[in-house]
Order: sequence, then C-alpha cells, then structure tokens
Amino acid sequence: MSHVQSVLVIDDDDSLRRVVEYNLQDEGYRVVTAADGASGLQAFRSQPIDLVLTDIRMPEMDGLELLTRLKTMQPDLPVIILTAHGTIDSAVDAMKLGASDYLTKPFNREQLKAAVRKALEVAALTSENRYLRQVVAERFSFASMIAASRAMRAVTEMAARVAQGDTTVLLEGESGTGKELLAKAIHFHSARAKGPFVTINCGAIPEQLLESELFGHRRGSFTGAVTDKQGKFEAAHRGTIFLDEIGELPALLQVKILRVLQEREIDKVGETRSIKVDVRVIAATNRDLEKMIADGSFRDDLYYRLAVVSIRVPPLRERSDDIPLLVDHFLAKHAEKLGRPRPVVEKAVYSAFNLYSWPGNIRELENVIERALVLDKDGTIGLDDLPDRLRTREHRVANLRMELPDEGISLEDVERELLLAALEKHNWNQTRAAAFLNITRSTLVYRMEKFGLQREKKAAEPTPRE
Repeated sequence: MSHVQSVLVIDDDDSLRRVVEYNLQDEGYRVVTAADGASGLQAFRSQPIDLVLTDIRMPEMDGLELLTRLKTMQPDLPVIILTAHGTIDSAVDAMKLGASDYLTKPFNREQLKAAVRKALEVAALTSENRYLRQVVAERFSFASMIAASRAMRAVTEMAARVAQGDTTVLLEGESGTGKELLAKAIHFHSARAKGPFVTINCGAIPEQLLESELFGHRRGSFTGAVTDKQGKFEAAHRGTIFLDEIGELPALLQVKILRVLQEREIDKVGETRSIKVDVRVIAATNRDLEKMIADGSFRDDLYYRLAVVSIRVPPLRERSDDIPLLVDHFLAKHAEKLGRPRPVVEKAVYSAFNLYSWPGNIRELENVIERALVLDKDGTIGLDDLPDRLRTREHRVANLRMELPDEGISLEDVERELLLAALEKHNWNQTRAAAFLNITRSTLVYRMEKFGLQREKKAAEPTPRE
C-alpha cells in the first residue's frame, strides 16, 4: 500500500484555504488546514506532515517566523510560501531561510499542483541521497573493516586519525590488499564526505590519453577532441581523488601532478588559463617508490608531497588472524549472490589458508571462496574444494597438528617441516620467516643448517651436444 502524502495548508483566508484543500485532495493528497501560524504549528506537531503551504502575512505569527520554527524541528521539511504581489521581497527572504518555493497570489490549479509535486520530489531525492550517503558511509566505515589482527588494527587506527584532516596520503602495499577500500573509508570519515570520491588507475590508461583523463581538454585541442571534457581533478572538486598505481605515472605527468599538489590548480589540454581545484589527494602504489627514486624513474619531490602521511597496508600473509573473519564475510556475500545456503568450512581448510602465502592477497582469498562455493556438492568446504596450489606438501604440518597418529611422530620432522613451511611462505626471506616463527634470525639460520634446508635452485638446461 503506497504512502498517502500529507500537506498542511496555513492561511487566514478561508476561501483560499478551502480552494487549495479541494484541489490537493483531488490530486490524492491528505490535507490538513489551519487559519494561523500558532494553530498550524500545533497541527504539525500532532501528526506526520510531508509538506507545508503557508501564507507569509498572518496575524500574531507570520510566515517567516513559522518557517524558522518548522525548519528547527524538521530541517528537510519542504515549505512553499504563499505571497501577494506586494510581498515578493519577503518571499525571497523566505527562500534564504530554507523555503522550497513560493507561489504568488492569485495562482491557478496547475501552478499549485506543479509547485507541490516539485517540492515533494526534491524532498524525496534529498532524503534518498542522505540515506544512500549513510549506507555508503557505513559500508566504508573503519568499524566495518575486518581488522582483528594487530597489523590491520594499527592501519585502521592511523587512517581514522588521518581522515580528520585534509592531508595528502600515500597508501603502500601489494595488489589486492584493500588500498582502495581504505581510501574510501578515509574519504567518508573526512569533512569531504558529502563531496565526490573519484578514482583513476594511472596504470590502466594509455600514456597519450592519461593527461586528458586527469585534467580534461577543450574541444579541438587534439585530433578526436570533438567536445569539451571534464578531467578527474575537476570532477573531484570539493571531494577526494584517488590516484591508484601512482608509480606508473610517466615523467611528464609526475611534474603536472606535483604542480597540482603545490598550486591547487590544473591546466586543461588546449586551455590557456589555469583552473583552481579544491581536492584531497590519496595515492596508492604496489611498487617500491623509494627504489624508483634511486633509479631515477620517480621524482623525489613528488614522493615527499604524496607521502605526507604514508600508510603501509599489510599483505594477507601478515594478518592471518583476519582470515576466518574474511572467509565468513565472503561466504555470506557469495552464498547470497548464488542463492545457496552457507556451507560449513572444515578446520583443515583454515590450516591450509594460514600456511599459504596468498600472493594475490584478499582478492585471491575471495576468488578461492567463490570457487569453493560454486564447486561445493555436500554443504561442506574441504581441502578437495581448494585449488591445487593450496593443497601442497606444506599442509602436512597442519594435518599432523590436527590428527596425531597413534604410533607417534618425530619432533625433529615436525620442526623441519615447520621451518620449511615458514620459509616458503615468506619466499625464503629469513628475516620475515624468523619473525613469523617468533625466533631470532640467527636461530633460524642455525636450524636451517641443522636440517640442511636451502632454497632449491632451478636446474640448468643441458648443453646441447655438438
């Protein structure tokens, strides 16, 4: 059953009040009437009202005072002012106070209907936009981000502090770690939350088109420029621009981005004058920018402008405490999308997940979960539902932990297997493997020598015989 919208009509002219009431009822509205401001205010307080039509000249409480009180109680309430020819200035004052529109007496039925319909439509859009902003803000809130691990909690705590200001932020981390999600959370917790959030992947657009995408162009500025184009920086005015894969920027555009950060203005392609922009810049990269500076492929002055605050987003292998929560999240998401009940996940699967290095990070985990859901036949996700790369020999340690054989096991074999799993998990980086096992690097090296563990070298291809 659709909601019948209610209109409150306040006017001390009995005849006009009855005509307006009749016309609006004929359009399907529920109409409440009042002869003065005080009784109108009482009627508004006693029942739900969607729109108010009020005369501006009334005894005791005029339309402007009534408008102020109504807006105090319900800021988004649409109010249409009814005014005579001699009170246009007052109607303008009312608009400044928040009135939606005004009608000059005498007005006809069509003018009344159009004004009411427009005011209610605008109010509905305003309400919907507020709801959508709230939904988006909740979705990208720091509270909704999965951060059970110490490493990720430190990231969200720092990002929450950074969000309060307008500082340029550089997010560093491997692909698939959730840098864009974090950038959105920073935006929606900032003073710019009501402004746009504009994303551009600097590595996904051909170099010859990237300048136009970033800064826009004027018609005729180059072959194919048949219309004016607004660039991403202009589109992000009073909001945030997210420059993903900033390390892929060619040298010429690095200079132009540096100028934007310094001068807060852009140069459109084909435009002779600069355009001021008010944007917050959040950049992200999966590359080592300091190494790029050393080899001359990235400007150091741009790096220091971008990295006013630098946040490293940890890879999934460094936040294993988050894996069970992420699995639950992706199970719920994709089970709903596929219209299937959520399956049970065997413990061995979590052991496999904890021992896997996750080169694709969270994005890879989500793909693994979606694949397992699609292939699942019995409502249970086990090791057989995982890709081969997750079911390698390193998971024998997990199986030993869960199912100790009756005949006993060799502790040294378990230690050797753990050392090997930790080294392979961290690509044979001894420092990281030692930290993962909570031992010193020298202890790790000693035990590697004890068990003769070393990284296997690829066999050289045989030399062809003469």
